[in-house]
Amino acid sequence: MNPGAPVDVGSDGNEAAPLARAERAVWLSATDPELAEAAARAVLAEAEAEPPGTRRCAEAVPVALRAAALAARELGDIDLAVARLERAVIVGADFPNRVAQARLSLVTIVAELGDPERGLRLADLAERDLTGVDLARLGVQRSGALILLGRFRDAVRHCDKALGGLGGDPRFHAGGLLNRGVARTYLEEYARAEADLSACARIAREAGLGHLAMLAEGNLPFVAARRGDISGAFESYRAAEATLFGYPERLAAMRADFAHALVEARLLGEARTLLERAVPDLAGSGAQAGLADARLLLSQVELLTGAAADARASAEAARSELVRQGRTARAPLATEVALRARLALDGPTPGLLAEMLACARDLDGGGAAADAAALRLTVAEAAMAMGDLPTARNRLTLLARSAAPAVVRQHALAVLRRLDGDLAGALNAARAGVATALAPRPAASANGEAAAPVEARAYAARSAEDLGRFCVALALEGGDPWTVLTCSERRRALVRVTPEPCLPAEAGPASEGALIELVRSDADLTGVLVTSGRSVLRRLGSYPAAAEATVRVRYALRRRNLRDVPAESGLDHDLAALDDALLGPLGVPAGPVTIVPTGALHTLPWPLLPSLRGRPVSVAASASSWLAGPEAPPVREPAVVAVAGPGLEHATVEADAVVRAHPGAVRVDPTRAAVLAALGRADVLHVAAHGTFSPRGPLLSRITLDDGPLMAYDLARLDRMPRLVILSACEAGMAHAPADGAVLGLAGAFLDRGVRCVIAGVVPVRDEEAPALMGMFHPLLRDGHTPAEALALAADATDVPGFVCFGAGDLRLVAR
Repeated sequence: MNPGAPVDVGSDGNEAAPLARAERAVWLSATDPELAEAAARAVLAEAEAEPPGTRRCAEAVPVALRAAALAARELGDIDLAVARLERAVIVGADFPNRVAQARLSLVTIVAELGDPERGLRLADLAERDLTGVDLARLGVQRSGALILLGRFRDAVRHCDKALGGLGGDPRFHAGGLLNRGVARTYLEEYARAEADLSACARIAREAGLGHLAMLAEGNLPFVAARRGDISGAFESYRAAEATLFGYPERLAAMRADFAHALVEARLLGEARTLLERAVPDLAGSGAQAGLADARLLLSQVELLTGAAADARASAEAARSELVRQGRTARAPLATEVALRARLALDGPTPGLLAEMLACARDLDGGGAAADAAALRLTVAEAAMAMGDLPTARNRLTLLARSAAPAVVRQHALAVLRRLDGDLAGALNAARAGVATALAPRPAASANGEAAAPVEARAYAARSAEDLGRFCVALALEGGDPWTVLTCSERRRALVRVTPEPCLPAEAGPASEGALIELVRSDADLTGVLVTSGRSVLRRLGSYPAAAEATVRVRYALRRRNLRDVPAESGLDHDLAALDDALLGPLGVPAGPVTIVPTGALHTLPWPLLPSLRGRPVSVAASASSWLAGPEAPPVREPAVVAVAGPGLEHATVEADAVVRAHPGAVRVDPTRAAVLAALGRADVLHVAAHGTFSPRGPLLSRITLDDGPLMAYDLARLDRMPRLVILSACEAGMAHAPADGAVLGLAGAFLDRGVRCVIAGVVPVRDEEAPALMGMFHPLLRDGHTPAEALALAADATDVPGFVCFGAGDLRLVAR
């Protein structure tokens, strides 16, 4: 029996009266819904069997129907729950308090079904006939509907008031803490939110309320991700996923919530993966409000990741559901996605632009003014593409003078000045807008008002990136190499959501050798070369052609390394063609080279290009480290740690060679705890293990260890990292670059956490060949060579291809 459950007997002291049994069924519904269902049915059967004119079961009937409804809700049948509660309202007409209790239970359910406004109306009706503890319970129910409406501060206020009047009711006490924790998360009160959710889980577990405990634990990943603790978020998600197994609706709701937070963190691939798993389960469970919101977010993610056809289908489904639910304020958000997808798929037409302007008005009416302004800017640019310059000018002028976000205003102003032939003025306006976007985002206000919704933030980032691309296009038109480089670097900073990059006022490197930054504008590829004596801007041809050749090179190299076919004759031809196309026009001088690629070219094995063979080559996500120069002096004896993972015959040989090469070097066990600890104390970490790249969710890339995988997201928890990491693992250097500046994968995760340089492979490398390469690499590193120099010399001597030096390859780790 549950703690605190009421025990009632009839007036004869034996069998409980029908009303008491019905009330106990209500109590049981949260902990044992099957038993509650059976108890409620027994009361209803008894009432049906009563002789005409008998009133013994009259009051018990609406209570039993409520119990049966709550049991159905716990078992996942929301429609049946609503039907039973509505029946309870009808048959309980002679008992206003019982009707009010049925309405109390309906509040949250109808809100979940997509009509939170109706839920609040039901709460107002119920309030008139409720007293004491039931009034406090109503406050908890109200808060759930308020959260769905985005009224987070009101939700917290109702929970605060309710929690003081619930007495010993653990079910609603836990529910109030759950709702308050969710609302506080949206208000960015993360410590309070986590405390509420943890307390909810504890109280619910002690009371046998497993479902409520799972809901609380399922929201912890959402809190962690919103707070920026991505590692903690994924860890909590894995634990919650195991806990919620067998409860598809709750698991789907948790995935959808987590996906919202991942979108805000700009982890769109991971968010899309979760949403694609959540939507079918939400549809199957009948959670209409959650389903519509999940489909809307999925459509936005699909659009942001370039899947326009999928985005259109998801958006149209979301819009239909939102309209059916009467959630008219959110429906234009779905309409916008569908219209943008149509524009991407079919191009502009007068009719489509008229629909987009109408949608912008609806967005304004729904409180999404920033989205409306961005859509109007898209209309203006589409009108330009159609040759309708008067319409474009009119729209741009209105936007430039409006109260739209600064990024949109400056973008409109830049386009206007470009139309007027004022290229310098256009570039200045675009730069000013980018600087605004790079300014730190303010935290939630002191009075705790909610921050912008996740979709608004994601779209604000898209608007900033659109302006960044236009800024680069203007710089390319101007033709000054340094201006192109600085605009490209600022665009990369926008994607990384980092402050304004520190760029020298004039061209002049702080590092040795040459810097090559590749800049993409639509399908055109341009290169900027910067050395101590000059800066050069050259057109390099077609980006799609270079990307396709990169895929062919990796495929041919993979087959050659795995020896499943004879050496690929086309490999050398493709490498030579890429060398001619990408490097030939720039006239790259001798010496070290740092390359900042674009898109798929991040995965090209650059050291294999003919003009780069045997040379120190570094591949970086941005030019910042090269422009800044060395950050730390070399040391005499760096702390070196080696790890040999499972399943590789030669990993132990390789790790032992690393230890022999460096004074004081040690091997540690291939466990997650040992490797994470080593990351916190080593200057150099060498890992010989299996690696797996996850293209759909790069933070799900992993290194296999004895006790489970070390995930890319696990690195986010560490405060200190080595200066150099060597990942002697297949494809550990593979990456997905959805936009310039965001290079996602294992190597990118290490670099993002502060590692200065990563050596990793972009193709599989044979187990027996890696020790030969690394057996030469580490002595060269010990003798004072930079990582890029050591890799170039070792690869040339052993003819083991496929490893690339990422980040600051000019790092001087060991004093000569």
